[in-house]
Amino acid sequence: MQWGRAECRAPLLVVALALLLAGCAPPPEPISIGFIGGTSGRVADLGIAGRDGVQLAVDLRNQAGGVGGRAVRLLIRDDEQNPEVAARVLRELIDQGVVAVVGPMTSAMAMAMVPIANEAKLLLLSPTVSTEDLSGRDDFFFRVGSSNHANAAEVARRHLQRHADQRRLAVAYDLSNKAYSETWLGGFRNAFEGGGGQLLTTIAFESGGDKSLRQLAEELLGSRADGILIVANSVDTALLCQQLRKLGSDLPILAAEWAATERLIELGGKAVEGLLVGQNFNRGSEAPRYLAFREAYGERFHRDPGFGGALAFDAANVLLEALARRQGEQGVKEALLSVRRFDGLQAPIVFDDAGDVQLGVFMTVVRDGRLVVVE
Repeated sequence: MQWGRAECRAPLLVVALALLLAGCAPPPEPISIGFIGGTSGRVADLGIAGRDGVQLAVDLRNQAGGVGGRAVRLLIRDDEQNPEVAARVLRELIDQGVVAVVGPMTSAMAMAMVPIANEAKLLLLSPTVSTEDLSGRDDFFFRVGSSNHANAAEVARRHLQRHADQRRLAVAYDLSNKAYSETWLGGFRNAFEGGGGQLLTTIAFESGGDKSLRQLAEELLGSRADGILIVANSVDTALLCQQLRKLGSDLPILAAEWAATERLIELGGKAVEGLLVGQNFNRGSEAPRYLAFREAYGERFHRDPGFGGALAFDAANVLLEALARRQGEQGVKEALLSVRRFDGLQAPIVFDDAGDVQLGVFMTVVRDGRLVVVE
């Protein structure tokens, strides 16, 4: 049977029309995710590093085709390290239809945001929040770093090993991030006193508050301690170390991981030499994924990512991978738990049922103006 000319032309027209319609179809709606962190104020170094780590992860994912062919749109908010602002910007992102939020970066902000996220059934995935007050809960808060007690206990044990003759410490801790500082100090106290150490005095202060850091340094040294422990952000830790050294003290100084950003070195200078911290971040890592990330981050932002940038990049990629593997109407939390194990920059990230993880602790010391991992 032979087809006529008109009959042969009809199927071709149908094909051409289909191709034309396909070419005119609008692109699929982007997937919106949020980032919330303190990108202004006294702890802005941590928030900015986190923001940039998430931005880099989203940009790389979009360059690779997005999630299921859909671009990812990142909506960024500054919580100003203010609980009321944190609650407001989270509600704004919920109203704008984000499917999840990476953040916040500090425990105090998490305590303000988690009840709102739970009510909205919106996943919060934090790079750096470590308060014990959010551990072991079946809620919508997940994190990619370990909780306070493991890190604090390791710092206590390592100090006792390194300085067997320095078992009496004076402590300063910042109440502006109370959910972090109090639970961190609690974990340290248990391990330190259990190992034969003694906390002679613990002095609470408010970052940027009325008490001067000079006065705080004088009170710490007045205790006749063998060493100083500071549980505070990088700025206050650096400036307090300067005051201690100006008063002639050469006592060893320990700090919580919150302080260990590049800003600590910039502000502290020689005053922070020898300071010891424990982190879930290995600055000396030779893992290929981490080295590639560090190079890309440096080229884009012209600075080192530090622990905030690296953990935020991990958190964003965990979220993006969970979204890519989501099945049907599955929620983001359910999708993440169905995978559980994700590749991090330096080590696997494995979530338990409560959205908590356990990572190794790397002892880090300031040496010759650099944060260096020590055995």
